[in-house]
Amino acid sequence: MVEKDDAARLAAYDAFAADVRDELAATISRMDELAAAGKVKTATYRQLFAARVTLKEIDARLRERGL
Repeated sequence: MVEKDDAARLAAYDAFAADVRDELAATISRMDELAAAGKVKTATYRQLFAARVTLKEIDARLRERGL
């Protein structure tokens, strides 16, 4: 039973890592759209910038641990 729990936990971590990377890609894409429109000083862009920094840090930590 322990192995099943470990496998489920690993699957959950893998899903979390994939979600973080998907969200990071979407955030970067949205930032690129705003930058192309000359809207890099907007509140939305700054919020996305902060989210990107956070997501990059989470992704880096996941990668350090092989996820």
